[in-house]
Amino acid sequence: MMWGYFNNWGWGGGMMIFMLFFWVAIVWLIIFLMKENTNSSGSKNDNKTALDILQERYTRSEIDKKEYEEKLKVINKNN
Repeated sequence: MMWGYFNNWGWGGGMMIFMLFFWVAIVWLIIFLMKENTNSSGSKNDNKTALDILQERYTRSEIDKKEYEEKLKVINKNN
């Protein structure tokens, strides 16, 4: 006896709906994590000016004093 086997709202239909929600949740989670990852890395320089970034790069020794002064002149000329 197979009661409810061919019923769309028995285990067959319920499992189909569960799997649909499961895969929608997985896709949503992947999109959410990707969006959070890009937001966290992209928002570091959102409110910084060019001068702030230049000073940070000089402080971290990414650029030398000569390059810092050249870029500072360019920034001051543009402002």
